Amino acid sequence: MRVCLQRVKEAKVTVEGEVAGEIGPGLVLLVGFCDGDDEPLLEPMAQKIANLRIFEDESDKMNLSLADLGYAVLVVSQFTLYADTRKGRRPSFTGALEPVAAEKLYLRMVETFRSMGVPVATGRFGAKMLVEIDNWGPVTIVIDS
Repeated sequence: MRVCLQRVKEAKVTVEGEVAGEIGPGLVLLVGFCDGDDEPLLEPMAQKIANLRIFEDESDKMNLSLADLGYAVLVVSQFTLYADTRKGRRPSFTGALEPVAAEKLYLRMVETFRSMGVPVATGRFGAKMLVEIDNWGPVTIVIDS
């Protein structure tokens, strides 16, 4: 599992001209799954993300987490995080988990955050999406399971 997270002031996902999900301050999570990923990875990953201290405190130090501040996540499926570009000019995505299994993990990840009390918005799995991100910092971190 790979997550590219971006700290944002606000973000939204539009699918076919309609807003599918939007948040104010928080994190956009671009989430990809690969062969071998399974449900036991989700809880520790969600806990790590929710408690990652990447928001500034009153002293301007990154000491606060999403959970500390009650901020939201916008979870977007992103199989292209597993692009293999070692050969040629066309990326290969054979390392990405097949769509049916990936969607199940994606939906469970969303539910894991909700069960933790984290406000969650989502894109739409498998759809072509317009993702608008107001990156705050900028802060962008990649986390692999």
